[in-house]
Amino acid sequence: MKIYEFASAPNCRRVRMYLAEKGIEVEFTHVDITKGENLSPEYRSKDINKKVPVLELDDGAYISESVAIQRYFEELHPEPALFGRDAKEKALVEMWNRRADFNLMFPVGMCFQHVSGFFKDRMNVYPEFGEDSGKRAIKFMGALNDHLSDHEFLVGNYFSVADISMVCSLDFGKVQNLRPDAEKHPHLIRWREQLKQRPSFKA
Repeated sequence: MKIYEFASAPNCRRVRMYLAEKGIEVEFTHVDITKGENLSPEYRSKDINKKVPVLELDDGAYISESVAIQRYFEELHPEPALFGRDAKEKALVEMWNRRADFNLMFPVGMCFQHVSGFFKDRMNVYPEFGEDSGKRAIKFMGALNDHLSDHEFLVGNYFSVADISMVCSLDFGKVQNLRPDAEKHPHLIRWREQLKQRPSFKA
């Protein structure tokens, strides 16, 4: 099997960090989205949304979406469990995973797409919407900081795939200078520095 990816893309990093935490080695194939290689008919046959990453299985099947890829490997390699160890924990991990997507990854992504000019040759861009999305991402950092004031990780003292999703979303914000503030977000910065010590952080 192999994974088609653009290594610096945040959702690709989510998969890389996850695999590193599991100790799973997979072949990676570079897809240059800056040159539109993901827009070809051949690539669309792998993923109708023409996104990265995409996992190609040995039987020729394709699995796209970072969380779906992670869940596939979680079934094959359940230990260490990164999606939760009991019913409550699994629900909380899912909750925070979705919050990472809806409250940080999505608004940061919209800010990048509509303000940076990176996609202006392939989509309509609305800078005002992008700027508002960036403000929403910064506002959420405040709520996240409050939560982490008395939690080691997003789900108590349990490191999970939700932490991976959130830190990849947070770091993606740097491309638009959407960063936590040392005075306003000390707990958020503490949490990120703690994750930075994990070998998977640089996967």
